[in-house]
Amino acid sequence: MQSGRGAEDDFEYRLHEEEKEFNKVFNDFRYQLNTLRKEAERQKEKNLFVKNELLNKLRELVDGEETTLSMGAIKAIQEEWKSIGPVPASQNRNLWASFNALMDRFYDNRSIYFELKELDRKKNLESKVELCEKAESLKDVKDLKEAIRQLNELHEEFKHIGPVPRDEQESLWQRFKAASDAVYDRRKEFFESQKEVFKKNQTDKEALIALLTPFGDFKADRIKDWNIKTKEILEIQKAWERTGPVPKEAGKEINKAFWAAFKQFFHHKNMFFKELDEIRAANQKKAEELISQAEALMENTDWQSTANQLVKLQQEWKKLGPTPEKNRDALYKRFKAACDSFFENRRNSNKQANTEFDQNLKLKQELIQKIKQSASGDDLSEEELSGFVAEFNEIGFVPRKNIKEVQNHFKEAVDLYLGKLDPSGTGREDFLFRLNLNRIQSDPNAIKTLNKKEHGIRKQISDLENSITLWRNNLEFFAASKTADKLKDQFDIKIQKAEEEIDKLKKKLTILKEF
Repeated sequence: MQSGRGAEDDFEYRLHEEEKEFNKVFNDFRYQLNTLRKEAERQKEKNLFVKNELLNKLRELVDGEETTLSMGAIKAIQEEWKSIGPVPASQNRNLWASFNALMDRFYDNRSIYFELKELDRKKNLESKVELCEKAESLKDVKDLKEAIRQLNELHEEFKHIGPVPRDEQESLWQRFKAASDAVYDRRKEFFESQKEVFKKNQTDKEALIALLTPFGDFKADRIKDWNIKTKEILEIQKAWERTGPVPKEAGKEINKAFWAAFKQFFHHKNMFFKELDEIRAANQKKAEELISQAEALMENTDWQSTANQLVKLQQEWKKLGPTPEKNRDALYKRFKAACDSFFENRRNSNKQANTEFDQNLKLKQELIQKIKQSASGDDLSEEELSGFVAEFNEIGFVPRKNIKEVQNHFKEAVDLYLGKLDPSGTGREDFLFRLNLNRIQSDPNAIKTLNKKEHGIRKQISDLENSITLWRNNLEFFAASKTADKLKDQFDIKIQKAEEEIDKLKKKLTILKEF
């Protein structure tokens, strides 16, 4: 591969796909979380307002004259109160105190409904005893998370059931509390048992921090090096996210150390590309100067001198460093158009050249026949065919009207020779690939074209590797399916073909390094 190509390859930057995907998912998650939190707070404020309104209605009933509808109104207020969601934590205790005080006043101040009150309290007792039994049964629920969830629901129901007979109140609460404590003790034991796991997670995360720390001081002059390091640091980040929680007292410092090194790496990377942009801008100015010189020469009729000057400009163009990607093709097209315009003018005006083109056509046709004749012999070799191709390329231009025809005939002859040389076709693709690279090398923008071809091959390899990973994951997912064997055969074939294609592409990369 040409010595100048490595440096130019380094300046062709594309943002890493995994980095894009991580930033998108993280920002979406953070936005949705903030939205949910704000909405929850707004809903709590609305609930607070509604409960205060209910307290006012309840207060009017408690302080007003007794009617036959009072008990129904009280029950309706209880049901509505129960249906309202949570309020701000700072207001919850006062609201419940006010509600319970008013309810007690309602029952205590209306002796006419004493018997009804006692009956209601007995029904409440029955309901709360049932809740106690349910809470006591939670000790047998193996899933601790599910047991906690059910216990929280029972607590909500317990709070919303009205008062019970006073002589039963304390013993009933102690029974419910004892059943709750049994579940809470299980949770405490679980978290105690998790301490060792959390310590192990802390050790693992400290090891990842040690692995990540050198990245904070990483510096490089090549895009490829930055891309390699970016991929490595993103793998470390994935390992970090897979590692579970650490002890609470260490969590803040652990996270701070990790993300500090992570951010420092990407800060340095951004600075590198900022400097690279400045270099590209300077190279664009140089390119524009070369374009101006070429455009000033393209109408010149001093054929030999101008041709020499344009060739020199083309050589200087090859030495140019990277230019801004968005302008790269447009700059090259302008420069190439100026050069092509001159050479086209010279070609059209030079009768001697036309005669030479006709002679070149004849030479190429003779060479094509020679290749076909050699293909019918026994002593075939790749070296001989490469010599034929080199000889064909050394022959100059042919008349424009014959270009396509002679190229097609030449390709047919080469295909015939290759078919006899390599009947299996195993080396055919590699040989044609080399021929194509040889052709590209003669182009003024060869380095850029070779870089683009390498990038395309690497992307194909990456896409195939990602597909293989996806297919293998699918195989694991469908392992329990009745059609698992059929699916496995289908995916195995796809994976095998993809791996064979990857081997071919990697071989092309090896060939590409020779140029």
